[in-house]
Amino acid sequence: MYKHLIIATDGSELAQKAVDQGLALAKALGAKVLAVHVTPPWTSVAVGEVAIALPIKNYDRMAAENAQNVLADVAMRAKAAGVAYETLHVKDRLPAQGIVEAAVQRGVDLIVMSSHGRSGLSRLLLGSEANEVVSKSTVPVLICR
Repeated sequence: MYKHLIIATDGSELAQKAVDQGLALAKALGAKVLAVHVTPPWTSVAVGEVAIALPIKNYDRMAAENAQNVLADVAMRAKAAGVAYETLHVKDRLPAQGIVEAAVQRGVDLIVMSSHGRSGLSRLLLGSEANEVVSKSTVPVLICR
């Protein structure tokens, strides 16, 4: 069945549920895991006065440190579960784009990620990365709520 899974995480408590479920599934299937953390481009998060207060070099450093911490936690959990794993920090991509590109490039069988379950106006304004991954991916997607 599934032999190579991507587990996408932003380090949030909600994403941790997908990490835990993805690792449990990988263990049960004897699959390996690619833990992915995507950092959006600086230009998509820093506009106007924020760009002045947070220069790009500071953003890049902070994003790399955050990704390292998030992925180290997944690595620790995968190791404890006895699951073969790799980690990948995808830089300068919108989350859905980075996840789908990584899935294609690494030839995974399944993408595991969480969803905030937004609806109505909040979904319209904030979007849904999970929905975008589902609609753009050629790989099956497991959404954990």
